[in-house]
Amino acid sequence: MEETCTTVYFVAVTDGRVLRGAQTRAVVLAHAVGIASVEGLDALSIGRLAGDLAISKSGVFARFGAKEELQLATIAAADEIFTEEVIRPALAVPPGVGRLRTLCGEWLRYSRERVFPGGCFFVSVGAEYDARPGRLRDALVARQRTWTTLLERTAEDARLLGQLTGDPVLLAFELDALLVAANGRSLLGDERGYALASAVIDARLG
Repeated sequence: MEETCTTVYFVAVTDGRVLRGAQTRAVVLAHAVGIASVEGLDALSIGRLAGDLAISKSGVFARFGAKEELQLATIAAADEIFTEEVIRPALAVPPGVGRLRTLCGEWLRYSRERVFPGGCFFVSVGAEYDARPGRLRDALVARQRTWTTLLERTAEDARLLGQLTGDPVLLAFELDALLVAANGRSLLGDERGYALASAVIDARLG
C-alpha cells in the first residue's frame, strides 16, 4: 500500500511539473511571436525573454535550449496561430471561389487587426531571412510553400468547378502579392491598402 501511494505521489508531482513547463513554454512563445513580428527573429534571446517575463534564464533555457531552437519554436507557434486565424475558417467553406475569397479575406483581417503587432509575422521575418541560408530560412521557405500551394490548389478547385478561368498558379501569385502589398502599406500608416486589395480581389474573382 505504501509503495502504491508513493507511486501515485510521484506521478502527480511529475504531471504538475510537466504542466507548469508547458504553461511556461506557451507564455514565452506568445511573447516571442510578438517581438519577432516587429523586431525580427534575431531580436529573440533567452535573457531578454526571461527578463521581460520575470522568469529565470534557466527556466527558459530548459524549455528551448539554444537560441536557434527558440527561434524555430517561435516560427512553429506563429504558424499555428496563422492556421487558426486564416486557414481553418477558410477550410470550413466549400471548395471553390468562396473558399478562395475567404482565404484572402481572413488574411487581410489577420493583418489589419494585428494578430501579430508587426503585421503578418511571415512577411516580416521572411524579409529578414530570405537571403540567409540555414534552418530558419528552410522553415520559413517550407511554410511559404505550404501557403502558396494552398492558394494554388484552391484556385484550381474553383477552375475545375467552372467558377474561374485562367491559370490558377498565376492567380495565386496575384492574390498573394495583393495581400503582401496591403500589409506593407499599412505598416507605413496607409490603411487604404486593405480596401484597395479587397476591391481588386473581388474584381479578379468575379
